[in-house]
Formats: sequence, C-alpha cells, structure tokens
Amino acid sequence: MGKDSEFYKNKNKNKKIKLRQLINELPGFARDYIHSKELSSQTSTLISYCYDLLTFFRYMSDNNPTLKGVAIVDYDFDLLEAISAEDIIEYQRYLELNVDGELHENGKKAIARKMSSLRGMYEYHCLHENVKSNPMLLVPLPHLKKDKNIVRMNNYEVQSILQAIEIGNQGMSERQLKYIKRTKKRDLAILTLMLNTGIRVSECNGLDLNDVDLIVNSLTIVRKGGGQDIIYFGNDVHNVLEDYIETERKLITPVDGHEKALFYSLQGKRLSVNSIENIVKKYAKVAVPNKKITPHKLRSTYGTALYRETGDIRLVADVLGHENVNTTIDYYAAIEDEHKRQAANAVDFKRSDR
Repeated sequence: MGKDSEFYKNKNKNKKIKLRQLINELPGFARDYIHSKELSSQTSTLISYCYDLLTFFRYMSDNNPTLKGVAIVDYDFDLLEAISAEDIIEYQRYLELNVDGELHENGKKAIARKMSSLRGMYEYHCLHENVKSNPMLLVPLPHLKKDKNIVRMNNYEVQSILQAIEIGNQGMSERQLKYIKRTKKRDLAILTLMLNTGIRVSECNGLDLNDVDLIVNSLTIVRKGGGQDIIYFGNDVHNVLEDYIETERKLITPVDGHEKALFYSLQGKRLSVNSIENIVKKYAKVAVPNKKITPHKLRSTYGTALYRETGDIRLVADVLGHENVNTTIDYYAAIEDEHKRQAANAVDFKRSDR
C-alpha cells in the first residue's frame, strides 16, 4: 500500500538505475557536483540535472573544434576553466532556437531551468577552489515574470467535461462515441477524482486498489517527494469509484505485475501518466475547446474552488501537498483579483445611511 507497493518500489529502483547510467556519462567534475546534491535533492531532480549538463557538454563537443574526438567523460578542469561567458551565452541562444540540424525551441522558463544546473556546478567548484573563475557571473539569465493568469475551469465547464464522458458530446465522432462507452466509468472516475481532490497525475497513476477505502472515503497516495499521505473525498467520488471498481474494472484481465492497479487500460496494464493526460485532453478538447486543459489544470481548478469556499490558504496547501505554503500563495494569488473587483462596487457613498 502507498509507497510500500511494488509499483513504487520498482519506480524508485528504476530511477536510481537511470541516474547511475547518466552519471557514468558525465565528466568527473560533473559527477562530483551531482554526488554533492544527492542528500538534498530528489532522484528525479538529479536525473534532470544530468540531462541538462549532458546537453551542454554535447553542445560544446559539437561546436568547439578543440573538443573533436574527446569523449565527454574525459573532460577535465582545464576545459571547465577554458569555457567563457561568451560560450555559455551562445549556448543559451542555441537553447532558445536551433534551426541547424535538429529543430528545437525553448521558452525562458525552460532555459532558466537548464542553466540552473550549470550555474550550480560552477558555484560548487568555485567554492571548493577547483576553478579560479565563474563565467556564469557574466551571463545574463532569462527574466521570468510571475504569471497570475492561471488556467482553471468554472463550474459550467466542469459539468461540461463530465457530461462529455457520461453522454458524449456533439463534437465527438461516431468512432469516439463507440470507444468511450467501453471506458466511460473508468474515465468518469478518474476525472471526478482529480477534480474533487486535486491529486497530481503521478499520484493518480500510482494508485492501487487497496489504496482506496470506501468505508471512510479516503485514499492513500504517494506525494511528489515520495512521502505518503491520506486524503479524503465526498460522496460523488465514492459513487463513481465504487461503480467503476464493481463493473468495468472486474471485466479486465490484468497483465502479470499489474494486478493491484486501480486504473487499467483496455490491455490490462496500469494506466500510465501519459495515458491519463491523454484521457483528460481528449474530453477537454470537445467540452472546453477555448482552454488548454491538462491534469494540472484540474488540480488548479480544485485548489481555486477550495480557496474560494474556505479562504484558508494553509488548508489548500495541506490538501494539495505543497511543502511550502508560499507555493500555494503564489499560485492562487490570482484569485485576489476577484476580491479587488468586488471591492470596486462595495462602497457607495451615494447610498443613504441605514
């Protein structure tokens, strides 16, 4: 159950194996930096650091003639010292848009994230006096503005997307309508659960049948950081989960190793994160075509509704599993604009005193 399930044990094991494979592709000085972060960072974060550093080193290998024929694992501190601020600025331009060879494009947020691991590696080696200078100090980083325009659904849109699952939608083809009948109860259970609890798509993907307690209406989930948590749900979630478990789920013959999963594909495998994302997008495309709805938007829809009903930002942070309440404050700060609009008409000095 929860983080002790075979699914999470295998998931964590595979992450560690992947991390070791990536570390072995890095130069020694980069490996030292990654190892220094192991006690303070999640495995998935370290994997991202490795990918980002490898992207930089591969760029240098392709664009610096002096590195031709030199394996990345053989790069040394002399190379790190030789990299200039101009080299890194050119790399940023490459990340922003590349039309030579493989086409790719990155926004400011993605570039800032990719540069973060590079900046951290230089800071680590400057601190330990392995290099004399830090070229990152001369590199202007992308300026990121806080986006208060958080995409969420209103009550009408929520009902529209749930109705699209239950009875279909005029925007669906006959083939789509025929297909969704086979998974209607599963899909309704997934979207109703996510809209009424705010769980992440990864938390939904990891649910086993025995994580569901229909007596006390609770779920045992594993949070993004690996901690275990219990959340509670209402009668609407209870009803759709029970309906799915007692009907569609019983008709599935699970593949070996997937017997305990809560949500199955028609092939009898645990629904993947990508599959759940596609299910949400499929119904949202026809029911809420003017908004780009993803599983995370279901989460923000729930969080916003909960904040609007309770006004308790700490409760929202606790239910959503935010370790730092400031994350929640920043994320749902946009709702304060509604309060400001209400204040515009709240005071009328022309009214007679009561």
